[in-house]
Amino acid sequence: MISRQNIRNIGISAHIDAGKTTISERILFYTGKIHQMHEVKGDEEGATMDYMELEKEKGITITSAATTCFWQDTQINLIDTPGHIDFSIEVERSLRVLDGAIMVLCGVAGVQSQSFTVDRQMKRHRVPRIAFINKLDRIGANPFRVVKELQEQLDLNPLLLQYPIGSEDEFEGAIDLVEMQAHYYQGKHGEQLISKPIPEHLQQEAQTAREELLDRVSMLSEEMMEQILAESEISPQLIWNTIRQGTLSLEFTPVLLGSALKNKGIQNLLDAVSLYLPSPVERELVTATDISKQEEVQINPKADSPSVALAFKLIDDEFGQLTYTRIYAGTLNKGDRLINTRTQKKLRLRRLVRIEVDKRQELESATVGEIVGLMGVDSASGDTLCSIGTNLALEGILTPDPVMTLAITPKNAEDSDRIMKAFNHFVKEDPTLHIATDLESNKTLISGMGELHLDIYLERMKREYNAEAYVGAPAVAYRETITQVASFDYTVQQQIGKTEQFAQVRGRIEPSEERFVWENRASKQEIPNQFIAACEQGFRDAVNTGWLKGYPITGVKVIIEGGACDPNHSSEMAFRIAARAGFEEGFAAAKPTILEPMMLLEVETPREFLGKIQGKLISRRALLLGSSTRDNFEIVRAEVPLAEMFGYSTELRSLSQGMATFSMEFAEYRPLPENLVYALT
Repeated sequence: MISRQNIRNIGISAHIDAGKTTISERILFYTGKIHQMHEVKGDEEGATMDYMELEKEKGITITSAATTCFWQDTQINLIDTPGHIDFSIEVERSLRVLDGAIMVLCGVAGVQSQSFTVDRQMKRHRVPRIAFINKLDRIGANPFRVVKELQEQLDLNPLLLQYPIGSEDEFEGAIDLVEMQAHYYQGKHGEQLISKPIPEHLQQEAQTAREELLDRVSMLSEEMMEQILAESEISPQLIWNTIRQGTLSLEFTPVLLGSALKNKGIQNLLDAVSLYLPSPVERELVTATDISKQEEVQINPKADSPSVALAFKLIDDEFGQLTYTRIYAGTLNKGDRLINTRTQKKLRLRRLVRIEVDKRQELESATVGEIVGLMGVDSASGDTLCSIGTNLALEGILTPDPVMTLAITPKNAEDSDRIMKAFNHFVKEDPTLHIATDLESNKTLISGMGELHLDIYLERMKREYNAEAYVGAPAVAYRETITQVASFDYTVQQQIGKTEQFAQVRGRIEPSEERFVWENRASKQEIPNQFIAACEQGFRDAVNTGWLKGYPITGVKVIIEGGACDPNHSSEMAFRIAARAGFEEGFAAAKPTILEPMMLLEVETPREFLGKIQGKLISRRALLLGSSTRDNFEIVRAEVPLAEMFGYSTELRSLSQGMATFSMEFAEYRPLPENLVYALT
């Protein structure tokens, strides 16, 4: 039985193509989890963590995969996450439950657009991290430049723990600046870690790098400071302990070097996971809300406490729904009864499994700090599962709004049922995927985070559910909002069917930072309690259907200040109609506008094409944020409306003779220029 002090729940995150899945494959190989390594691309088997057929075909990670391996006396629960921005929800919900992380950076490209997103997610969840600079065997690799970018662009405090031996295609290994040994990786797959004296020509540079490391680390240790001043020998254990202290407090980001594809540096990375990343009992205490008292409480990670767990990911398994779950307190046993505090429904834990990528290992119990799978449990992503009598709700998972919509039409009646079945499952798995029906055209509308995101689900719909559909052109997911405060006062007094209906709702709407907030300030005499829920539903009806152009409404707070009812003629239907009409009356007077999704764009291009690329971006309503030089390439950063980016990949290839690349991620919703509002259909 592994001590909880020796458990590490970690994730690997990075910009797409930085080498996350290749690193995961090496970790599994060196820990003995697998006996043969496979590559992400050009390998029929495909990488172990990319178990979906689509992942193997496309050579990218689509869904986060979990497994458990052992390095010496440390149990590592590992989650490999996607790098493509369209699947950032996978990174978000993984970091939500992990204790530590490995942030991978390309030794050539350094900090890239998705690196910023991953950095924000890690900071938001206060996840201690190690940085691993990969691909140091590539031409143009420069670990010192990447360390500088970590400091200047991500505002981190990077600690370089190794010094490279050779560079680019002559990269041989790394010098450990703590133990002052040169490490080389020999054997067919680099499985033999060989320690040798530091090469003579690198001794001075390594000594200088060590002195800088000790100078910065000693800021957290009086004992180390005294030993430096006394010019005493400092033990590696003291250095490790102090770096660990700084890493857990988010003061430091230890940086290691290597080339996963060439099997260099992974054993040192595994050592660093054990040395510097936290166990479940060392993480900051998690806060939950006591629903009964509406008070915040801290959860102590004790095995004998009542159970508190978070369902953070769902997949459709051959035996039913598999729920990835992180246990924050207590012990889960097969047969236990739990309560879902969102739905207040009780459930029985019939099967408990350890997740091994696409395989399952049956468990009788699991304790605090572990990440396990629950089979056949009715829950949604972000639900809290507790022991009966413990009514706590953990903070949910931040879910971004979709930015793109496709209209799909079934090819026949059978396909219609299959499509709905498929997307009902997909929506439960992925909270960034939305589905709706256009009542006018009777088409199914699917909305997501980008073209690749929606393409993957359409492909899964065909393969997994044998459903065919005609797919329309992609459309931008605009939003409507207001820019000022306005009042409303609406009365329903009409014959509906054979019954006369009456309801009056009075109040105001105002801009809000949240999507939709509502507040009831009306007295019970004006609007009795039994009609309040109907009022809320009427407001939500209006928010979902929009007013200007029919787009969903966001950023609005509604306050009911009063109203009137008639004991003989008021009903829930009347108040629902009055609330919706009153909202629309107030919305029309609150200077409404359209919001469009803005994207952060990064283009990497040879210098000779820079002018043409910038000119074309400006014609696409882009705001140029600046550029930087990396070797012979220019990195252009810009904010650009998503509506202007359809077909951009083809244009960029044409402008740069196929030599430029780009990546983009969602930034925020921003008002659409007034002259374009009226052009929308």
